[in-house]
Amino acid sequence: MKPDVVFILENAGWPALLLDGSGAILRANPAAIRAFGPVLEGETPSLSAIWSAENGTTPEQFLALQELSPAGTVALKFLVKGGGTAVFSTAICPFSMEGGKFFVVQATLETTGAGDAKNQALAASFAQKQKLDCALQLARTVSLDFNNALTSILGHTSLLLGKAEPGHPWRASLLGVEKSAERAAEISNELAAFSRHEMDTPRAATGNLNVVANRCVDFFRNAPGAATTWKLQWERGLFAARFDEAKMQQALTKVLENAVEAAAGGGQITVQTRNLELTEPTQDRNAQLAAGIYVCVEIADNGRGIEPEVLPRIFEPFFTTKGKTHRGLGLALAYGIVSNHGGGVAVSGQPGAGTSVRIYLPAEKQLAGESAGVGGNLHGSETVLVVDDEALLLSMTETILTEFGYKTLTAGSGQKALALLARADPKVDLVITDLVMPGMSGRELVEHIRQLAPATRILCMSGYALVDKQTDMSYLRKPFTSVELLAKVKQVITANLGVDG
Repeated sequence: MKPDVVFILENAGWPALLLDGSGAILRANPAAIRAFGPVLEGETPSLSAIWSAENGTTPEQFLALQELSPAGTVALKFLVKGGGTAVFSTAICPFSMEGGKFFVVQATLETTGAGDAKNQALAASFAQKQKLDCALQLARTVSLDFNNALTSILGHTSLLLGKAEPGHPWRASLLGVEKSAERAAEISNELAAFSRHEMDTPRAATGNLNVVANRCVDFFRNAPGAATTWKLQWERGLFAARFDEAKMQQALTKVLENAVEAAAGGGQITVQTRNLELTEPTQDRNAQLAAGIYVCVEIADNGRGIEPEVLPRIFEPFFTTKGKTHRGLGLALAYGIVSNHGGGVAVSGQPGAGTSVRIYLPAEKQLAGESAGVGGNLHGSETVLVVDDEALLLSMTETILTEFGYKTLTAGSGQKALALLARADPKVDLVITDLVMPGMSGRELVEHIRQLAPATRILCMSGYALVDKQTDMSYLRKPFTSVELLAKVKQVITANLGVDG
């Protein structure tokens, strides 16, 4: 048997290892790597790399005994990611193939009789990861099948719309079907994004968490009718961290949404960033932090707090206390994003005493750039009209464009956008429109704009990857970073020809 053999426990939500007779690890599933750390990703890892001397025997002696007399399940101590040891209920299955001896090892972190509070916290953290893994597998399967069905629906609907005259009696119904399918596609893409479990940090550029956190705060602080008091404490010399800007913005937004809801009616939210230099492994609630450099953003509110029975479940996928209309993916998504960046999330709160969420990201001991890599060439002075029925996205886009010099108008519907365009003062140079909106869709708005002001450039955006007349130049897929938005706006505005919407 070779190391590249198909491992049936590859996608199991619990740690599983495939060993040869000497204890060399031929395969370690992702759950094992998350539990025991990158030591299992080396060229020649062995069971001894995670074996605790407290087991009273060597790995080789233990495996030899298991081969002679399998014990089924036995409690063993292993070295875990972040430092320290934990007790695992371990099942060992010896077998032979092609003249060789092998072992399958499956481990489950014990939640009772573990001995101390630290091990209990490790158990809770690991149990949370197991639940998340199960939800990820379900989400992957559902999103793939769902997208296949939606592709067929949208394909046939688009075909019929292309043949239907503007006054056709079925056109409105077909547009309704198309809009519903596109909305379903956005939900499917949300599930797909939630299910992606790859590590983003190695590919991410160095960024300034102050910039992203401040932008997210502005979305809520500048919202119409907001009565919440904000207290902002930014670390002036914040260290640089590697993160995917769009995903980290998504994670912070999910946490802020809960804080804003908790502080509704005149409450206060405190957002603070700071540098941390840990000389030894540290535990904050269920967040296990290895020794090293970190940046932390803490979001605290003085709202209703969290009930003790709810606190352990807040990051569970599909768990929500907000009613049946919520999918319960928000905080689970934030937890997954931060974990995939090698960081941790800690939450504390008491009923009636508010809630504090602390997000930790590994960092480099160098100052982060204030602009997070945004160059001056992305500035502009043109007038841009942004059309979207989602108030949060409308506010975000307006904030980014205004910060970079654009004169920005906003409209919450296609009808309002047309009213602004009809004034002809100020002259609109670019319209950015969502494709999926109630009432008048983005497609219908584009058709009206071509008749009303044919020289106006148009940039369409959607959470669904459209494959039709949309060119790469005129289409921006959600979610997007501020750099992606600004670069696309600059590209469309400076084009010599009008843009196909």
